[in-house]
Amino acid sequence: MSEKLKIDQARVNSCRNAAAQIATGLEDLLHEYTTTSIERTVVRLLGVDGVDQFDVPLANIVVEQIKEKGKLEQGIAYYLGNAALNKGLSLQEVAEGVARDELDLSELSEQPEDKVKDFIEKTALTKINEIAEIREKRFKRQQRLGLGKKPWLYVIVATGNIYEDVKQARAAAKQGADIIAVIRSTAQSLLDYVPYGATTEGFGGTYATQENFRIMREALDEVGDEIGRYIQLVNYCSGLCMPEIAAMGATEGLDMMLNDAIYGILFRDINMNRTFIDQHFSRMINAFAGVIINTGEDNYLTTADAIEAGHTVLASNFINEALAEQAGLMSWQMGLGHAFEIDPNLEDGFLLELAQAQLTRQLFPEANLKYMPPTKYMTANIFKGHLQDGLFNLAAIITGQDIQLLGMLTEAIHTPFLQDRALSIENAHYIFNNAAHFGQEITFNGDGIIQQRAEELLQQSEALLKDIAANGLMDSISRGIFAGISRDKNGGKGYQGVIKRSENYYNPFFRLLREGITSYGTRF
Repeated sequence: MSEKLKIDQARVNSCRNAAAQIATGLEDLLHEYTTTSIERTVVRLLGVDGVDQFDVPLANIVVEQIKEKGKLEQGIAYYLGNAALNKGLSLQEVAEGVARDELDLSELSEQPEDKVKDFIEKTALTKINEIAEIREKRFKRQQRLGLGKKPWLYVIVATGNIYEDVKQARAAAKQGADIIAVIRSTAQSLLDYVPYGATTEGFGGTYATQENFRIMREALDEVGDEIGRYIQLVNYCSGLCMPEIAAMGATEGLDMMLNDAIYGILFRDINMNRTFIDQHFSRMINAFAGVIINTGEDNYLTTADAIEAGHTVLASNFINEALAEQAGLMSWQMGLGHAFEIDPNLEDGFLLELAQAQLTRQLFPEANLKYMPPTKYMTANIFKGHLQDGLFNLAAIITGQDIQLLGMLTEAIHTPFLQDRALSIENAHYIFNNAAHFGQEITFNGDGIIQQRAEELLQQSEALLKDIAANGLMDSISRGIFAGISRDKNGGKGYQGVIKRSENYYNPFFRLLREGITSYGTRF
């Protein structure tokens, strides 16, 4: 995509420097604290699976036992390994013993530390190698079948029943979708545990469980072979179980994960400390697994005005880029979010939308940008809505977007029907084909509306980023700088799950993931 906008590179550098300073400001938090969800992830990555008779995950039971004893500051890995060596049991058997109240991990005699860590390191390395094999198998499948032409068509399924979701996903793939996102059941992000097994009941979506991931991955691979195109799978590792769901996705071969702490803070009132710590570990897992993360800046414009707050989306993109790099994600793994949300009744609104989309494209040329459709100003007038989605698709092909979450003409009326999805895919195919090289054929007026709006957005973003860098990200969020929503730094859900690490804290996966995150470059 040619650089149609004239951009002040010094200003861009200033934005990135401020964003890097913002990310650095969180490092003490990330390196000095753990969370219950991180420790549960360690349990899962060490091979412990299943639930007790009351459907409570074994990972939760094991971690809660040590937390209640006030000893989780050392990390769960040591206690699990010590119990396994002490009793001559597998880690799974240890967890099951804890669930039956037969084992107290904190009261067992201590085995030699070097033997405990050697046992845990070997077990952890086995899981790391397994995830690497799954990643490479997925990449090879993508190379063999191809991913489809960009912009990739991203659609959702949300029946609440994983088996019905499979039917809808297969139909969408045959209609031309490239990406299937399984929407989570309403408020799952607020659950401090991960449901278990295949689920058939959910409100507004389907529960994110490892078995549901496996079922959908298998179905998409089958339909991909049938139609000769790889279909990418998306779910959500946001909320109170970010790293756990990231580990599940890595194990079951997911391609993308919605993974954004700021979204959870603003729209789910999750504690800042908890979610930034969780986000870092979850992104390390995603980085190693070759997963593209999707960020949620587009949501800012559902509660704030797109003209007045457009620069906050851009500033957040810079911050999320810096935080992603901090966790080891490559540029191609950054599905930075933005949206087509300007009031359609505004004169030249389409030009202003082009300005934001083109500026985002030029500022993040290697990112897989996620472009979100109009939602705030969609009404029951499905004909106007279909036209709004058409303009959204036109903006995408002109500006070279990557991940196109298709708008639905029935947005704000009901969850999409098969025919709604088919019409949206048809709309996108028509415009992407007929305007395939439109963006390469046009230039923008150097003194025109689009250029002026882009300059304004970048200037405002720079000022905002400098302000955040000076005051710190969490204090800035407390002031309501994003989406017009203010959150208390020490409030929100999940704060009780934040634990300061001791000097002898042990988590083998931080080192193994860091060492294993290599420079993939591009997949093709």
